This record gives sequence, C-alpha cells and structure tokens, in this order.
Amino acid sequence: MRKADREIKNFENILAVIDKCDTVRMALKDEPYPYIVPLSFGYETQNGKLCVYFHCATEGRKVNLMQSDERVCLEWDIFNGYKRSQLSITADYESVIATGIVKKCEGDNKLKGIKALLAHTGFEDYPAEKCAAMDIVDVYKVECDNLTGKKRFL
Repeated sequence: MRKADREIKNFENILAVIDKCDTVRMALKDEPYPYIVPLSFGYETQNGKLCVYFHCATEGRKVNLMQSDERVCLEWDIFNGYKRSQLSITADYESVIATGIVKKCEGDNKLKGIKALLAHTGFEDYPAEKCAAMDIVDVYKVECDNLTGKKRFL
C-alpha cells in the first residue's frame, strides 16, 4: 500500500468495516472488459480467514464467468463525506479489498451461507430452512486469501 499510514492492519478492524457495509462488489474476469456486480452478502471467519457468502440465480453472466474462472476480487466501502485537509478537500472513507476463490455451496453449506446472509442483514432469527428462494437460487462462498483495509481520517 502506497500510503501505509492509512492501512488497516488488524483483522478485527477490517471485519468492523465489513460489518458496516450492506453491499459487496465482486469483480470477475470477462472480455473485453472486467465485469463487476454488487451483491448482498454474509460472512464468517474460518481458521482466521474471511469467507463471504452470496446468493444468485442459477444461471446468467455472473454464473458463467465464475465457472470459467474462480478467481474473484471483492470490494467494500464506506464514504463518510468530504473534509478539508491541509492542502485541499479529500474523502473520508473506509474500504476493504479481498481476493479469493469462489465455490458453489451444496447441501448443509448452502444452508450455512443463507444463515450468514440472514445474520448480516439483521434477520438472524428468521429460519433459513423456510426461505422460499432456497430451491431457486444458488449460494456461493468466496474463501479470501488476501485482504487489505484502508481508511482516511477515522
């Protein structure tokens, strides 16, 4: 990171940024340009690593791209407005970028992913087994292998 003083190094502080976000953006390899899509998400940590879950239709551009290349990039951000700095006006922000491998969840892992989504969206008491969409959506998990956080002013 070019400006090391802005780096969020502590894993728990990075998770605190992610907790405040309602959307994650996922970038996928496509031609002639990359493809990026906003997603609702849930997450958990496994063995000190971030695992992000999302659901989507069972077919379409995103699914095709994930099947052709499992490598993805995720991005979360919080914009807190503009502030005066010593030299000009600048953004007050927090952000996290992660890279990882995306895999389709099956069986109990699909249910686990839906529960993570419900928990992150504030509906942890809703029974995931009763979600009407369970039979018509797929759930995916991104196991993040690289994670960086950055902030300004906070």
